[in-house]
Amino acid sequence: MPGTRPYIPGFIKQLTGSNLLIFAHMKKEFTSLLMKWHQQVNKREMPWKGEKDPYKIWLSEVILQQTRVEQGWAYYEKFISAFPTIKQLAAAKDEKVLKLWEGLGYYNRCRNLLFTARKIAKENNGHFPDSYDSIIELKGVGPYTAAAIASFAFNLPHAVVDGNVFRVLSRIFGIDTAIDSTAGKNEFSILAEAVLYKKEPGPYNQAIMDFGATVCKPALPLCNHCPMKIICAAYREGKVNQLPIKEKLLKKKHRWFYYFLMEHEGKLLVHKREGKDIWQGLHEFYLLETDEQIKWDNQLVKEWLHEQFNITKADIQHVSPLQKQQLTHQEIKGQFIKVKLSGIPDGLGHYQWLSANKISKLAFPKFINQYLEMESLQIDLF
Repeated sequence: MPGTRPYIPGFIKQLTGSNLLIFAHMKKEFTSLLMKWHQQVNKREMPWKGEKDPYKIWLSEVILQQTRVEQGWAYYEKFISAFPTIKQLAAAKDEKVLKLWEGLGYYNRCRNLLFTARKIAKENNGHFPDSYDSIIELKGVGPYTAAAIASFAFNLPHAVVDGNVFRVLSRIFGIDTAIDSTAGKNEFSILAEAVLYKKEPGPYNQAIMDFGATVCKPALPLCNHCPMKIICAAYREGKVNQLPIKEKLLKKKHRWFYYFLMEHEGKLLVHKREGKDIWQGLHEFYLLETDEQIKWDNQLVKEWLHEQFNITKADIQHVSPLQKQQLTHQEIKGQFIKVKLSGIPDGLGHYQWLSANKISKLAFPKFINQYLEMESLQIDLF
């Protein structure tokens, strides 16, 4: 069954017959590959990794709620050094704790931390709650943090669902429901619980988060070195950079678009933009959209092509200067990268590959047309 895309509807419990069998196989493969990667390859280091003390796990999760790991690491170590137990944190003066938190921002996290520590010290003699239902009732603790504490500290079968998990599940299972929509949050939560390895929920949760952070990354995922590529729907269909879908992209004021003009035997990859976004119905080349700027050079382009599509032979002909276009509510910035391929990768075979003459008759957004006109490429693209 590897290579067969499973049909995953809004609610997995609706699966029946062959679709249920396909999903069951996919789930088994996914869990097996993930845990094998975690045991043999995963080297991501963090001071709270493998921790069983619920207080320390809770502290690390609260610090990381609005903070990058690199920044939160030092704060975590300072807090553990100053307050080794929840009772010591509860007994500390507000000013001392706030001073230690200084620079992390979002100070409600710190106030909730103190409130909860004092509540546990007073009502439970410093013993951290040991069930998901009791953990999630703590002030400042949501479903993700409760699942993390319950699984890491008490080995309870609750799946964590964060940005990394959304991205991994969306790509591997080929789900295009918006992750920031109500329907999407429900769908991915159910899927996350369905694929959870209940024998080892703590290591599994750590594995899927680490996998999303180090392999299935947002902008430059390591697809060619990914053990999941044999079952990944997004990799198979050339949609890695289109998933996951976010509704709130429409509200972003600044967006980075990188267009790859891929040519093979005089034909270029082109497709029509769909969905509720700018330029709907217009055509474009292969798009990589990112949250931040990428500093492209020939070497990085070659590495990206290799990781994304296993392309080993490519002639990088041009990386354009930075282009930009101001729309009513958004500013689009980006670059155009011309690449000549010796063959069409499997994952891109279902896109349109058209001659320059046919492409000249298609409608493109201004952002692309102004580049083509500037490069005198409107008719003779290569």
